[in-house]
Amino acid sequence: MPISLDGQLVVAISSRALFDFEEENQVFEASDDRAYMRLQLERVDTPAKPGVAFSLVNKLLAFNAGDTPRVEVVILSRNDPVSGMRVFRSAKHYGLTIQRGVFTRGQSPWRYLRPLSANLFLSTNEPDVRSALAAGVPAARVYPQSARASTDHPNEVRIAFDGDAVLFSDEAEQVFQRDGLDAFQTHELAQAQTPLAAGPFKPLLEALHRLQREPGGMRIRTALVTARSAPAHERAVRTLMGWHIEVDEAMFLGGLPKGAFLREFEPDFFFDDQTGHVENALTHVPAGHVAAGVSNQSSH
Repeated sequence: MPISLDGQLVVAISSRALFDFEEENQVFEASDDRAYMRLQLERVDTPAKPGVAFSLVNKLLAFNAGDTPRVEVVILSRNDPVSGMRVFRSAKHYGLTIQRGVFTRGQSPWRYLRPLSANLFLSTNEPDVRSALAAGVPAARVYPQSARASTDHPNEVRIAFDGDAVLFSDEAEQVFQRDGLDAFQTHELAQAQTPLAAGPFKPLLEALHRLQREPGGMRIRTALVTARSAPAHERAVRTLMGWHIEVDEAMFLGGLPKGAFLREFEPDFFFDDQTGHVENALTHVPAGHVAAGVSNQSSH
């Protein structure tokens, strides 16, 4: 039978999102890719330090403890194949079972997301993330300066999501940006019984929900962390109910800074469409920017 990844949660990740290659990247930015390649080859036996998304990947791979593979992690990198050797060796050093990778030496790798049927793409490269989102793949730009995840929950994958333009469409966000908060609240109260359309990260939430139902020692805990507040909370809750998806925690913060709340939740990763929220969060938790929706249309 042909090998297939069908039924698995497929995460595609760039090498800089998984490992801390910031020092090497400075060499790349300062000179050229050949100097970078030489440095990576010199360090091929030196494991790279864990990067921002390392904890998320490490915990998701722990779902493969049984006989049935449930999670596949694939390196999708602008690195060259020589530097790719260090990526694989670093993964092996930490016990990460990663065996597939695509290395494109400077070219955008996002197009390989389609044959992988990826459920998530994490990269430090914003154009690649935008291309992935345009192709319908949940994707986020990882900020390398983000805090690393807490080690307090080794048997629990914790993921926090913003609502509008991430889990949900940006329909309500458009009303807010065009007409202000009062109009937004009125609109959402009137539409409380009408489910919001799916946002770019609904497929990932569904895949996590399926994974959560599998037996085993690992668990998934999800949180909705949104600037919405009552009465606009109801439409968000009813939308999730309509999708038959439960989140474990929901924070309706009414515009309060999200970072301090996320610090208490301790996610392995947080996804938000607004750079201000991401920047507020990244001093506390691993965070990524979802370049989707009306908030990101003018920032090309």
